Amino acid sequence: MSTHAPTPIKPDSAAPPPVEKIKIKVDGRDLEVPKTMPDWQGKPQPTTMLQACQLAGIEIPHYCYHPKLPIAGNCRMCLVEFGTPMLGPDRKPILNEDGTPRIAKSVLPYEPGTARGAIGCATAISPGMEIYPNSPATKQMREAVLESLLINHPLDCPICDQAGECKLQEYSVEHGQAASRFVETKVHKPKQVDLGPRIMLDDERCILCSRCVRFTRDIAGDDALGFVNRGSYNTLASYPGRSFDNNYTLNTVDICPVGALTSKDFRFQMRVWFLREAKSLCASCGTGCNITVGSREEKIYRFEPRENDAVNSSWMCDAGRLNYKWIGREDRLVKLGGSRLKAATWTGAVKELAEALRASKPGTLAIIASARQTTEELYLIKKIATRLGAVTDSIPRVGEGDKLLVSPDKNPNSNGARLTGISGPALGSSLPGIADRIRSGAIRGLIVFGEDVTRHGVSVAMLQGLDLLVVSDVLPSKTVELAHYLLPGCAPAEKRGSFVNVKGRAQRFVKAVEARGDARPEFEWLTELTGALGVENPPRSVEGCFNHLAKEIPAFGGLSWASLGETGAAAAI
Repeated sequence: MSTHAPTPIKPDSAAPPPVEKIKIKVDGRDLEVPKTMPDWQGKPQPTTMLQACQLAGIEIPHYCYHPKLPIAGNCRMCLVEFGTPMLGPDRKPILNEDGTPRIAKSVLPYEPGTARGAIGCATAISPGMEIYPNSPATKQMREAVLESLLINHPLDCPICDQAGECKLQEYSVEHGQAASRFVETKVHKPKQVDLGPRIMLDDERCILCSRCVRFTRDIAGDDALGFVNRGSYNTLASYPGRSFDNNYTLNTVDICPVGALTSKDFRFQMRVWFLREAKSLCASCGTGCNITVGSREEKIYRFEPRENDAVNSSWMCDAGRLNYKWIGREDRLVKLGGSRLKAATWTGAVKELAEALRASKPGTLAIIASARQTTEELYLIKKIATRLGAVTDSIPRVGEGDKLLVSPDKNPNSNGARLTGISGPALGSSLPGIADRIRSGAIRGLIVFGEDVTRHGVSVAMLQGLDLLVVSDVLPSKTVELAHYLLPGCAPAEKRGSFVNVKGRAQRFVKAVEARGDARPEFEWLTELTGALGVENPPRSVEGCFNHLAKEIPAFGGLSWASLGETGAAAAI
């Protein structure tokens, strides 16, 4: 089984060796490019013409090439004209009258032995090479490739899920011909092929780029896809008698450049140009995959991976990708409540709660926070606990992991809970002691964030015997039913903040959708509560809170909200 897990970026105090460069020309412009560049595995390989043009700010159209996959060189869309210095019988460059090397290049119309087109994705550059990505010969090659790809392609763009994100559409406009010369009947292939539990295949749309085949084989380690038949009847298929089913199948939908592979979950749900995109994090496990949340009118329609080489490369697991529907459940907690809450507004609720907490005797309170909360929220909870003399802990979640992206730690912010002091090195180590003290009557008040403690050693009878039970959660539970003060919370997609993943990388995320009803990001009312309890200088913004805790907690030393950027930064854990 071949898997290639992303590796974290580690600081290196040693100065990197100088980068050897090669002088070439791109569209007549002199350019120095590195002799080697990292390949899909991060190993140095000779720089290709496609990469050199990217460095020059010129895109060479391509289908089969993907920077995170092995090179196949089978779509031919990246064909580009190039020239190299001509050599004489002595193997030395032949010079022009001005002393510059004479370049052997193609001319139009083509003459035998003069046309020099090569696929840019797999052809390495060489000293003195000249690349012509916009020459008449290059344009003619692109037109020919597109004409071939479109011969049997169905004209179903109006109903295709890929419309708006389709490279075949884009390149047809930019590089194709206005009319087709093909008058014969198109070859028909299978449509609506149930490839697996999450994937639908339309073989007529497939352009045989093999991205899905290479991802499944070389990244996911599941050699389940391949091509069958020959010529115009070539089709994509799963292994005979086997469903295409692993925990990374939906990545093939992302990398498919056309609409051949579609997600059953997103299929025919929403046009992509209507979606609002927000940069967020997957909260399904401790890996902290970077994602883009696609939503419209405060409803989430999909999660997609966002590239971060230090965390998840360009991928994410299917389980995390589909873990969003609970956010819109009909039974979401959207109203302030509880058996003792009298106020109908957040201002009144926070005031009532502050009064109830101040009336509690020091040492009789416990707080069970969730390692699915943001680092900033956990920091404020710890401040409140210190003020009230309360003991704290978080509940661990452990499950099955794999060698690629799935972590056995099912909390997205276990390290955040440790670093802020909510829990010790082992999450949950204080829970048995808290349960014993509740049972003995030493703890009379309990504050619970996002957890059903009845599943973790605190029985319903024990909760019923408390003088004070405050619960902030998103979904109903037995703990919620017994709450004296119920404060509806938010999912990660409904708020801003940061997580610290299992490898110690602090990453920030932004709000994608607004919460329904009274539900409110915990950070907002926690800042009000800290002020009401007399905590000195409580931070009023997420950014300010992170910057404040970064100065106070050594592990975050040198970090700031701004320095996290879009891909995060390593904390010293």
